[in-house]
Amino acid sequence: MDAKTGFFYFFSVVLLYAAFRVVTARNPVHAVLHLMLAFSQAAGLWLLLNAEFLAIVLVLVYLGAVMVLFLFVVMMLDIDMSGVRQGFWKHFPLGAAIGGLIALEMAWVLMSGFRGMEEPKAVAVALDAAGQAVPFSNAKALGELMYTQYLLPVEIAAVILLVAMVAAIALTLRHRKDSKAISPSQQVRVRAQDRMRIVKLAATVQAPEPSVDAAAQETKA
Repeated sequence: MDAKTGFFYFFSVVLLYAAFRVVTARNPVHAVLHLMLAFSQAAGLWLLLNAEFLAIVLVLVYLGAVMVLFLFVVMMLDIDMSGVRQGFWKHFPLGAAIGGLIALEMAWVLMSGFRGMEEPKAVAVALDAAGQAVPFSNAKALGELMYTQYLLPVEIAAVILLVAMVAAIALTLRHRKDSKAISPSQQVRVRAQDRMRIVKLAATVQAPEPSVDAAAQETKA
């Protein structure tokens, strides 16, 4: 087994695990994070198929914009999962039937749909000034365009996504009574004399020892 086949199985296993966790995670935020992981593994599979443009678009558009937007919406809505799960077992047979049908269709396509077909050998080439074919890399060409001619739009999109992420976290941050958080502004304003105060107390005096008569009276009592 060569390295390409090993990476294919690795990306496939992680993709299947992430897709399974998307539909089984109890926390919707965890489900969205696993969906982002699934998209990243799918982008790796596109790279193995020499489709660098589709892989980059999948990462930039879905991971960088759509899924981050989904994560913001889930965090801001504060969904009551107890109410959502009330009708789960009621609709479980229908969902299981549809899922089984989709699995059978995918298995039928994968097992019988590609027999007798050769692996595509698409090699990108370019022509130099003399008309000779030279090796060409789609990823290198896209990188040169993104970080030279389209550098400003890429940076603006990154800043907008960063501002949206910070705003979503700030909007969803709630003050809980059981939290141990301390305001940083109060920590900065703390002075040494406010932390400890020296109090002068009277000297400790040892109690006098009881006399013999008092001890005898206590024994009789």
